Amino acid sequence: MIKSIIILGILWISNVIFSQSLPKVVSGKLERIENFKSNYVTARNIDVWLPENYSNTKKYNVLYMHDGQMLFDAETTWNKQAWDADNVLSKLLKEGKIQDVIIVGIASDATTRHIDYFPQKPFESLTQNQQNSIYKANRSNGQSIFNSGKINSDNYLKFIVKELKPIIDNRYSVYTDAEHTLIAGSSMGGLISIYAICEYPDVFGGAACLSTHWPGIFSVENNPIPNAFFNYLKNHLPTPKNHKIYFDYGTATLDAMYEPIQLIVDDIMKSKGFTAKNWMTQKFEGADHSEKSWNKRLPIPMEFLLKK
Repeated sequence: MIKSIIILGILWISNVIFSQSLPKVVSGKLERIENFKSNYVTARNIDVWLPENYSNTKKYNVLYMHDGQMLFDAETTWNKQAWDADNVLSKLLKEGKIQDVIIVGIASDATTRHIDYFPQKPFESLTQNQQNSIYKANRSNGQSIFNSGKINSDNYLKFIVKELKPIIDNRYSVYTDAEHTLIAGSSMGGLISIYAICEYPDVFGGAACLSTHWPGIFSVENNPIPNAFFNYLKNHLPTPKNHKIYFDYGTATLDAMYEPIQLIVDDIMKSKGFTAKNWMTQKFEGADHSEKSWNKRLPIPMEFLLKK
């Protein structure tokens, strides 16, 4: 055990970089694990946000968030938008509305994002012909969705659970149990978040899935993926006794596709015993598929999952 801790410490020291190129935060501070090497996925940056007055004398919840490069600073993102997650959580903390928490922002790799975030077991439940058809799907601009290879989300989750989480648990003053470990994301990040809590219910106690991209690709016509997700959820949802799950969707741009599918998911949630105590689905009329929209409603899932 001692040897393992020493090894983890060495790995941490060799990877932490207090970089001048870090995204700027209005409150708290960021620490970066630069180019985190993994045996399961491509290397990527990990940005850890610590709230104001972070102290080793108390324990913090851990919120793992996908698309980490989009979380904190609009000046560093491709579309000049960001979740401004540091602002949102700092305000909630100052108001005493949520428990103490740190954020672990996991950057996505633009070339592998779709195969990292696409739930693997539902996909593998499709027939071979259906799988082949999905792999041939294109974006609206004609670019292939899966041009970087086969779906790799089981390995992506192994990276988080087996490689990243032990480092975070060892370096920071955090709770390590599922009750205090959350996972969140939007769009495909929402999809991998619900998959994570289903695959690792003993690791994650809560999931926030904003604008969950249930179609998996960019068309709903003759698309077998939603039904595969429905069947998967019926058999793999975690127990509502000690898990909380949040879903939401807007009605504009890409979010306009989601409501009919989300309503079926809601029925499945009810059938599995989820109630208002441990599950929430919100509809935001007029909200589009963007970081600005997710920023505006981020306080809702955070209060739901982290309420004191």
